[in-house]
Amino acid sequence: MSAGARPPLARFARSAPRVAVVAAAALALAACGGGSEKSESPATTTPTASADGGGKPAAFPVTVEHKYGSTTIDKEPKTVVTLGLSDQDAVLALGVKPAGAVDWFKEKPYGKWPWAKDKWGSTQPQIVGERDEYNIEKIAALKPDLVIAQYSGMKKEQYDTLSRFTKVVAQPKDHPDYGAPWQLMTQQIGKALGKDAEAGKLITGIDARFKAVRDKHPEFATKTLAVADSFEAGKYSAFTKTDPKSIFFAGLGFKLKPEIDTLAKPGWNVAELSAEKLNVLDVDRLVWVTSSTEANDRIKGEPLYKKLKVHQEKRDLFVPYQDPDIGAAFSFNTVLSIPYAIDEIEPLLAAIK
Repeated sequence: MSAGARPPLARFARSAPRVAVVAAAALALAACGGGSEKSESPATTTPTASADGGGKPAAFPVTVEHKYGSTTIDKEPKTVVTLGLSDQDAVLALGVKPAGAVDWFKEKPYGKWPWAKDKWGSTQPQIVGERDEYNIEKIAALKPDLVIAQYSGMKKEQYDTLSRFTKVVAQPKDHPDYGAPWQLMTQQIGKALGKDAEAGKLITGIDARFKAVRDKHPEFATKTLAVADSFEAGKYSAFTKTDPKSIFFAGLGFKLKPEIDTLAKPGWNVAELSAEKLNVLDVDRLVWVTSSTEANDRIKGEPLYKKLKVHQEKRDLFVPYQDPDIGAAFSFNTVLSIPYAIDEIEPLLAAIK
């Protein structure tokens, strides 16, 4: 990603845009023949979902509760579209290749990330939107019988429009948009696909990976940690406890700094800081997630940053989003990306004294 690229990963949650969908919905409904949340969607001639991993038929119907009510899925979905930014990972992990997905990094979400590349294989999903802006016509053209939007900021208007021609499982209730735990989102996806047991096994396996790190490094539990970024001079962001990055490091055993949450605006997943506020980042371990060496040099050159003990004592860590894809992995924080993220970040953290 170039230094001038649009800020990636999770910062968008603070201002998810509303999308005008009425005109597109009319075209979409014409393409799909209309319908409602209770009606069955047209079948597809090219299934994208695999059979249940155990070789047994999935137990349907299933009902999944979410932010906008509940959705009953009557039979095993054959064509699935994911609208959450990282939803495709859990879907892939459960043996289903989405027919459509949204773009997050302004790069095709298939065949790139090392944790998902083999799962996609040669399959190329249709790109049906970016972040919370969905192309209703493209979604409708795929004739999905299930749309999943877990790690998303889907609006009620969008949910209602999509529900007129397909089943939709929106983001989890009782959590802010983009703030639900990865375990819950995986459970929701597993239930919607009729793969509850498989999802449970995935979650148990990842929880075991986190526990292994905590057992190996009990010292992590005594350290405070913050995750930050900076996309332009003089402006810095520290991620709150609901952001996937912070959730990832909490899973490794680190303590998060409550002050960051109090500084964040309501509904935001970051506290935005001026240079004068950088003392908030004077923690035991500070992880910068950056997009270029130029950004790293700029941060390190900030006079007020140079005064922080975390920097003076070399307890700050600069991690790239991509190449290698370490920052992206713990920003996704999914059942597919977490093992990769742990393998990459654990030795870097352990080397800090």
